[in-house]
Amino acid sequence: MQASAQAFLAEYFATYAPMAITENLASFEAAVSGKKEDFERMAAADAANKKFHADAEKYQKVIAFLGHRDELDPLTVRALEVAHLAFKSNQLPETLLEQLSQQSAAIGRALNTYRPKIGDKSYSNNELAEMMRKERRSKKRQQIWEALKQVGQQIAPQIVELAKLRNKGARMLGDANFWEMTVKLQEFEPDQLLAIFAELESLTDEPFKAVKGDIDKEMARRFKVKSADLMPWHYDNPFFQAPPPSAKIDLDKLYRGKTKEAIVEITERQFADIGLPVNEVMARSDLYEREGKDQHAYSFNIDRAGDVRTLMNIKPTARWMETSLHEAGHAIYSSNIDPALPFNLREAAHMFTTEGIAMLMGALSNHPDWIVKYIGAPAKKVRAQEKAIWEQGRRGRLVFARWTMVMFHFEKALYENPDQNLDVLWWDLVERFQLLKRPQDRQMPDWAAKPHFTIAPVYYHNYMLGELFAAQLRAALAKRAKDQGPTQAFRFNDRQELGNFLREEVFKPGMRWAWPEFVKKCTGESLTARFFAQELQER
Repeated sequence: MQASAQAFLAEYFATYAPMAITENLASFEAAVSGKKEDFERMAAADAANKKFHADAEKYQKVIAFLGHRDELDPLTVRALEVAHLAFKSNQLPETLLEQLSQQSAAIGRALNTYRPKIGDKSYSNNELAEMMRKERRSKKRQQIWEALKQVGQQIAPQIVELAKLRNKGARMLGDANFWEMTVKLQEFEPDQLLAIFAELESLTDEPFKAVKGDIDKEMARRFKVKSADLMPWHYDNPFFQAPPPSAKIDLDKLYRGKTKEAIVEITERQFADIGLPVNEVMARSDLYEREGKDQHAYSFNIDRAGDVRTLMNIKPTARWMETSLHEAGHAIYSSNIDPALPFNLREAAHMFTTEGIAMLMGALSNHPDWIVKYIGAPAKKVRAQEKAIWEQGRRGRLVFARWTMVMFHFEKALYENPDQNLDVLWWDLVERFQLLKRPQDRQMPDWAAKPHFTIAPVYYHNYMLGELFAAQLRAALAKRAKDQGPTQAFRFNDRQELGNFLREEVFKPGMRWAWPEFVKKCTGESLTARFFAQELQER
């Protein structure tokens, strides 16, 4: 049975590996070019992959082999389990698979290439973010905020139709809707996720109310309005997924006079200092903005054998410093997965574990010691502002946690009933979780401006689970280093032994184990919100 299973997997990988590489390359090229023909190639590659995994005979063979798991070695079983997930999600008619690929690619291209307008002038998202940061007039800020949501009006009907199409496929596979199907395919149980997010809501309710109250007082002073009159455009980030700059500390000031290339150099130096160099990754990457290119940031594991790249739009700002470290975290994870593993296991243990590593690395940009060493800020000045720096980081984590709750509950509701008034639902959730005031008489699909509904559906919860994993892993690293201080302040500058631990115990195993076993192996216990909660209490 072992020999038969290995022979089947060898045949499977011989076809699947080159198809996956073709699709990954097409996705990267489409994202960096924005060209219609590149998106068409990406859609075709995606459809070919789906069609291959729609093979019912191969799917039944996988099921049959898993029925004899006791006769197989653990690695073979795991490779078959992951193959089972890939085949199961694609047991759909070929025409439906093609529709799903084509519609997703068309919306993705619209997102990538759209440039918002104020008056007759078009702007990039980076330009609008910079304008928002500087603007003090409320009316002008509202214009900028509305411009950042314009793309939603262009694509909302297509997203709803895509949701219905995805639901159609999910029902064919025996699930109630696409949300339910997808979380199961991610090796979660729906109730498991709902319980985690209910715990997070309870855990963060009071701390967030206090933080939001402090932010509102600062914004009211900054814009010379009453706290009760603050609107979503007063908070800088168009979705309030990150806090506005603190009145006590503005980390962007540290980057004035630096070039965008300096952000890359700092990133490379940080990773080299812990024995996890990313220079080759950065050399292969597309790092700076230009017309037509996707305006966000991603990491691409092209061939699962060393060709790892990132896409970014780097500017010399605190946000892009954190993003650069974040994406390099994804990339270094992918770069150090054991190439001897079966092809379909050469990915992160789970989506949230690679997000956790990215967040672990991105958080370094808000560490006072790191700021002194890598940004070159005067030590005395940083020490005087240390409390404000830590508090701003705490704000960021609370604000992000509440934002992920909006995304989590909205997307679940979207697939449960795509025909409901989604524009109203969005603001109901924003008011509940983020405590933002709904703009009067606004009836626009502001939700649709978030690209994840198309490019990474039913994914956003993994960012929050990544935060939990990052806090838990940070505690494990601190324990290994016998560090007695606050966990969030743990520093691993120049700690190559900790880089070695990450390489051997976190990155190298890839998907060798299902995520619950993996988390326990590398942190010592099951995934929990306890460490995240403890860090929120640290001052």
